[in-house]
Parts: sequence; structure tokens; C-alpha cells
Amino acid sequence: MKKSSLYVLIAVIVLAAVSSIVVLTKKNPTGNSSQTKEKAVTLTFGIHQSGLPTSGIVQSLAKEYEAETGVKVDFQVTPDAQWRDLIKVKLDSGEAPDVFCVDTPINLASSLKVAKYCVPLTNEEWVSRMYPTTAAAVSDNGNVYGISFAGPKMYFYIYNKKIFEKYNLTPPTSYAEFKKVCSTLLKNGVTPVYEATTDGWHQVLPLFETGGLYLSKDPDLYSKLNKNEINFDKVPDLLVILNELNESARLGYFGKDYLSNAWENAKEALATGKCAMTIAELGFKSEIHADYPDAKAEDFGQFVMPWGDNQVIGVNPASNAYFINKDSKHIDEAKAFFSFLAKNENLVKRLEGQEGINEVCWTGIKTKYSDSENTYINAHSKANVVQTSVNYVDSQWMDVGKDLESMYMGTKTPEDVLQSIIKRRNEQAELLRDPGWVK
Repeated sequence: MKKSSLYVLIAVIVLAAVSSIVVLTKKNPTGNSSQTKEKAVTLTFGIHQSGLPTSGIVQSLAKEYEAETGVKVDFQVTPDAQWRDLIKVKLDSGEAPDVFCVDTPINLASSLKVAKYCVPLTNEEWVSRMYPTTAAAVSDNGNVYGISFAGPKMYFYIYNKKIFEKYNLTPPTSYAEFKKVCSTLLKNGVTPVYEATTDGWHQVLPLFETGGLYLSKDPDLYSKLNKNEINFDKVPDLLVILNELNESARLGYFGKDYLSNAWENAKEALATGKCAMTIAELGFKSEIHADYPDAKAEDFGQFVMPWGDNQVIGVNPASNAYFINKDSKHIDEAKAFFSFLAKNENLVKRLEGQEGINEVCWTGIKTKYSDSENTYINAHSKANVVQTSVNYVDSQWMDVGKDLESMYMGTKTPEDVLQSIIKRRNEQAELLRDPGWVK
């Protein structure tokens, strides 16, 4: 009996000790207990290559978030050309990552159906601090689904001022002037334009960033295109620009090797003077300087793409955004990650740590535009680009890039490219049973 009592006493003591450990563990969730390890969370983040700044600032912020919360972010990066199709397949199959990046706006008929796949974020605190135009680009039927960071995207020709000064050149404002500049540069052994066709997206910019030119001829154009009252064969300037691009390639303005050029080499081409200009955002100047310190940002200027004699700046209110998969097992952690990224101090870190942007789409954060850049922007009219306003354009962007490559190789004519764009629009609209196309 004495032994039995002793065993009971020992058992009580052991149970009390275990209970104390459990209590201590609950009070100290950041400790190194096995219970904490079992609760460790990893957020999978699906994204395409151009969705991540080359500076690594997003990964750096994710590391800070991990240090603060214990939640790890696993970036799963896919080549740009494969991402659009891949994320759709993953979402349909229920295998999509917790968080993923896609292009905006999301309210176009041809966009990813985020209302079906994503968590609404309308009630999050940070929503009211995004630019209204950005919030609209990540909203559908009154609900906000995404978070975005880069300010409105505007593409220009970025040019090497020293080269222009050397040959007494001034920024062109028409296609005829552009040809004269290119001809002078070519005669002096300088490749006029760095065009990157291997990436598939860059060569398409002249066609659809020039929406302001098209709208200047018909202010209701976007509405008519979306209602299928007209198609792109009724936009004569589009074919004009296709012919101008084809002519420029034939005249050698893009250089001898442009069909094998990659965008990642554009900075080196401009910094070293191999090429005099390329299409990029204004933040590209600081990107060049970051990689090539001898090439200062102020050594480069900008001018509006003069294709078709365009002089209207194209504005894309939000280029890509992050969304939360509604089937994720870690929705709360993903929301907390978004809130972390939306803190003012982290928005500033993002702006300062991402050389390619001069602005974030958030109120209260000062831009990086110089006084001269602000003056230039304010001196020009602006209009939304085609791909953010017209259905069935952005979804075929990479296909149009392939069409243009075929045109440059001589296997397609400008008219063929135009008809391919129209055909794909019709096919996509009919597949989605768009009211404008279904009779």
C-alpha cells in the first residue's frame, strides 16, 4: 500500500510539471517549443519574373515579416511568357499558391475572374490609402481583391543626352523627326533603338500605350470597341504604327541583333552608348545608374513615343497586384502579410529600394520624380492605355509580341498582324459569350 501511495504521489508531481510546461508554452508562443514548430506557417507566393523588382526589395521585406512573425514567404517564380496560363490552370485545379501576382485591371471581361478565386479585401484598413485609380484596377463589382504598389505606369523613350548632344539632335515629336534622329545616329555608327523582342512584351508597347492618339480621333473609341460596334480595323492609326515599326526594323533602327535582344541587357546598352534610346519607364534612369554608377540618371532624358505622331502620355493606373487564394489554408497570415507591406515605413522602403519606380500608388508617400520630369509630365496630355480599357487586348499581349516578331522576320505583314489581333479578340469574346458578340 505504501508503494502504491508513493506511485500516486510521483504521478501527481509529474502531471503538475507537465501542466506547468504547457502553461509556460502558451504564455511564450515565440519560444522554441515543439508546439511552436508545429504551428510554423509558410506562405507560398506565385509570381512571374517581371513581377519581382530586380533589387530584391520584396524578398527583403518578406524576410523582415518572417523575423517579426515567424511566417515564411516562399517565392515561386515563373517566366513571364508562361505565367498567365499557368496561374489559370493552378486556380482551376485547386493547386494555386496562397498568394499570387497577376496583371490588372481585373474588371475587364478578359481578365482573371478574381471574384471566383480570391479573398475580398474591401474592409482592410490599408484600402483607403491606395490611389482611387489603383483601387478601381483591383476591384470588381464593388469589392477590392488585390493590393498593388507601383505608381501609375508611363512608358517613354529614354535617351542618352550625351549622344544626342554630340550629334546636335533634339527629342522628336513626330515619326518623321524620329526617322531623322535614327538616320543620323545610324550614319555615325550608333544603334538608335534598343528593342528587346525575346521577352515577348516589349515590342508591343508602341501599339497599345498610344491609346491617347486613338482617342484623340474618337473619344468614344474604347466604349465602341468593348461593345463590338467596331474592331481594330476601324482604328487606322494602329495599322499606321504597325507599318512604321516594320519600316524602322527594315531601315536598321533597331540594330542587327534586335531579334535576339533580351530586356535584361537594355541598361548596359544605354549606359555604354551602344544604343541611344529605348522604351522604358522614367525609373529606368536610376536603374541604369544603380548598375553602372558612371552613367548618372541626369544623363538621360525622355520623350513621348512619337509613333503615329503621338504626343499623349499613356497611363496604366496599376500594372500588377497581389491576391489571396480563397482556398488557402493561411488566409489570416496572408492578410497580415499584406497589412505589413502596406505600412508607411515599408512603402517607403519599397519606393527607395526599387530603382525602376519613381512613385508608389499610396497617399502620403513622396515621389522620386525630379522637378524636370514633373514639368515634362505636366506639360503633356494623358490617357489610359488600351490594355487597361479595352477587352481582349491585355490577355493576348504575348501573342501580339510573337506576331510582331514574325513581321520583323518577314513571315507576316502589318495587315496580317492586325487581322490576328482582331481574330483573337473575336475568339475570346465568343468563348466568353460576350453580349456584344453573341447575336
